[in-house]
Amino acid sequence: MGALIRDPYDRIFVQRRSAGRRLFPGCWDIVGGAVEEGESLLDALRREVAEETGWQLRLVLAQVAHEEWTADGLRHIESDYIVEVDGDLSSPELERDKHTEFTWIAADGVTLLDENTELSGSTFIKDVVTAAHTWLADESRKSHRVP
Repeated sequence: MGALIRDPYDRIFVQRRSAGRRLFPGCWDIVGGAVEEGESLLDALRREVAEETGWQLRLVLAQVAHEEWTADGLRHIESDYIVEVDGDLSSPELERDKHTEFTWIAADGVTLLDENTELSGSTFIKDVVTAAHTWLADESRKSHRVP
């Protein structure tokens, strides 16, 4: 499960995985992780946002991805959501042993995520960030329509 955290400028938060991580070392990633036994999806989103950034989940806007994938012989089900959070967006409290840096990506900046393809062969994070920007743009157009 992943949180595509949106800021007031419709940028999406990503963080770089540390080089020592077993899966996707050095790659850009969104906030997220596994849903623990007995935990609801919403509770898992809240927990992961707080653990990885120190921010508090305020609002879930939309689901933009639902994928199944296998890594190291384990099946993963990934559901990713555009969310809004409360907290100082300029200063996340990264888990420094897991993530080394962060940035906010605007719709015209997703090419930064091509680094992931070079490192891991995966376009997944670029695809979900692009899907989030597409959804945000569609919502913006809807809100500016004249009835």
